[in-house]
Amino acid sequence: MCGFAGLLDPSHRHGDPLALAVAMAERIRHRGPDDDGTWGDPEAGLALAFRRLAILDLTPAGHQPMLSADGRFVIVFNGEIYNHHELRRGLAVNWRGRSDTEALVESIAARGLAETLARADGMFALAVWDVRDRVLHLARDRFGEKPLYLAQLPGALAFASEPKCFAALAALDRTPDVQALAGFLRFGYIAAPRTAWSRVRKLGPGEVLSVPLDRAGDPPAPCAFWDAVAEAERAAREPFRGTADDAVAEVRTRLRAAVASRLESDVPLGAFLSGGIDSSIVVAAMAAAGRAPKTFTIAFPGTPYDEAPHAEAIARHLGTDHYVLPVAEAEAIAVAPRIPEIYDEPFADASALPTLLLARLTRQHVTVALSGDAGDELFAGYPRLHAAAAVWRAAERIPRPLRRLARGFARLVPAGGYAWGRLLSHLSARAPLTAAEAAQGTVQRWPPEHRLAAAEAPDIALSPAPRLSALRTAMLQDLRTYLPDDLMVKVDRAAMSVSLEPRAPLLAIDFVRFCWSLPDALLTDAGDGFTGPKALLRRALSLDLPRALFERPKQGFEPPVGQWLRGPLREWAESLLAPARLARSGLIARPDFVRRVWAEHLSGRRAHTHRLWTVLMLLAWAERERIH
Repeated sequence: MCGFAGLLDPSHRHGDPLALAVAMAERIRHRGPDDDGTWGDPEAGLALAFRRLAILDLTPAGHQPMLSADGRFVIVFNGEIYNHHELRRGLAVNWRGRSDTEALVESIAARGLAETLARADGMFALAVWDVRDRVLHLARDRFGEKPLYLAQLPGALAFASEPKCFAALAALDRTPDVQALAGFLRFGYIAAPRTAWSRVRKLGPGEVLSVPLDRAGDPPAPCAFWDAVAEAERAAREPFRGTADDAVAEVRTRLRAAVASRLESDVPLGAFLSGGIDSSIVVAAMAAAGRAPKTFTIAFPGTPYDEAPHAEAIARHLGTDHYVLPVAEAEAIAVAPRIPEIYDEPFADASALPTLLLARLTRQHVTVALSGDAGDELFAGYPRLHAAAAVWRAAERIPRPLRRLARGFARLVPAGGYAWGRLLSHLSARAPLTAAEAAQGTVQRWPPEHRLAAAEAPDIALSPAPRLSALRTAMLQDLRTYLPDDLMVKVDRAAMSVSLEPRAPLLAIDFVRFCWSLPDALLTDAGDGFTGPKALLRRALSLDLPRALFERPKQGFEPPVGQWLRGPLREWAESLLAPARLARSGLIARPDFVRRVWAEHLSGRRAHTHRLWTVLMLLAWAERERIH
C-alpha cells in the first residue's frame, strides 16, 4: 500500500518532469512514510515518484519504482496482489525478492499487461512505462479499491494517487466542473470519471489507459479490461443450482479462502469490528485461520448509535485481542472541518467522521486492517435495493405512455408537493436502475424549482442489463458507483491519512463471481428461518456465532450530525452558510432556499441533515480551493 505520482511531458514545457513528480509525491507522504523513490526517462519526458508503506518484503528488494529484469518495463504500484505467488509460477526469472510488485512487473514482461491484469486478484492502481515502445499504461482494480487520478496539462499528462498532488502543477487549470458538483449535490459523492475539476479525471474501476508518447497532450479514451455487467450476466447464465444448505457451506468456504489470502503481511495485521454482520464474518474467518486477530471498535458511550457493546461480545466469543476507543463528542466534531483537506474533493458521507477516528485507533497497533466492505452490495443488504426491485415491478405494469406522462408531471411538482413528486418519480421509472435511484435514500431530493447547482447533474446510471433481475441490476449499480466512489473513497482516504492499509476480503474476484451466480431467492430466504436482507450471509455467520450476538436491526455508522449542526457545529456551519459566502462561491444557484432549509433545521420543525451536510461539504471544499 503506497502512493505515487508521475508526469508524461514529451516537450518539457512545464519544467523538469522529475522535480515536478517529486513535488507531487511529497504531498502524499502519509500514504508511504517508509521509503521513497524516483525514476525518469529524460528523453521521453517521463518521470515517476513513489512513496512506500512497506507491507510485503520490507527489504530494499521491494523498493519502487521497479524495473523488470529485462529492463523493458518500469512500474509504480499502489495496492496488494493477493495471488502474487500464482503470478510467479511458470516465469523464468532470477527473483530478487518476495514482493508482489516484482511478481506484477515480471508477469507484465513475460505475459503482457492484458493477461496479467486478467489474472491478478487484488486491489491496485499502477503506472507502467514501456521503455522500448514509449507507451505509458495506467490501470485500476476491478472494484475501485485504489484511486488513480489524471490531470490534463497543455501537451502533457500528470497522474497521481490523490488530487492534492496536482497542487504542485502551476499550469493546471483548476476550474471547477460544475456538472460534477451538481452531481455531488444530488448523490453526496462524485462518480468516475468526473472529479471536482474540469481538467482532472478519475480512471474508472476495471479500466486501463494506454498513452503513446505522441498522445500525452491528447490521450485516448480508457478501455475496460474487466466488464462488471458482462461478468454478472455470465454468472447469471450459469446459476448456482445447489440447496440453501449447499450455498451456505459454499459461502463459508469461499469467504474463508478469500480472508486467508489477505492475511499475508510482514507487518502487524488486524481487523475493524463494528459488531455488524459483515465485519463479524470476516473476523470469524480470521479466527478460523488459526490466529487470534487484533480487532478495533470505536465507542460513543451513552448514545443510541454506540455499537461497541455488540462488538465486544463478538470479540469475546471469537477470542480476539480487542481494542475499544471511547470517542468524546468534541473529538469527533474537531474532525469535521478537516474532511475537505483529507478527501480533496467534496465528500458528504458523514460516516467518514467515525471512519477517520477508527483508522487512527487501529494504526496505533497494526499497519494492515481487514474490513467487511461490500457485504451489502453482494448480498442485497440495503433495504433500498429491495424497494427498487419492488418499484420496478410496479412500474412495469404501467403502460409506457402513462409513465412518460408521470415523468413530465414529476418535473412540475412544486416544493410543497414534494411527496407527490417522489411518488411520480417512482411510477415513471424507465428501468431498474432509475428505480434504484428513486428508492435510494442517499439521493438528495431537492424540489425541482430549487435546483441548487449551476448545472444539471450527470446521469451515473449504467446501461440496463436485460439478463439480470431488477434486484441484481440495482445491486450492480451500487457495486459500480456507490461502492467505488463513496465507500472505497471513504475507507482509502481515512486509512491512508494515517498510513494504514485497509483490505476488503469480500471483493476477492472468485468470491464475487460466486455471489453473482446465486439465485435471488437464496439471498432473501436461506432456510433455517433466515429471511430478508443478507439472509445467506447471516446464516453462514450463524455457524460461527450465536444468532443473539448479531441478529438485530441494521445500524448505520453515522454520527448525530443533525444534532451537532444545532449545537457544537452550529457556528462553523453558520459561517459557511452566511448569505455573502453562499453567493460568493458561485456554486449555489438558490442561496435563499439553502437559508430557508437551514432555518427549518435549526428550529427543529424538520430535519435536513443530509441536505445541509452535503451543501456544507461543498462550501468547505470551495473555501479550501479558494473558489469565489
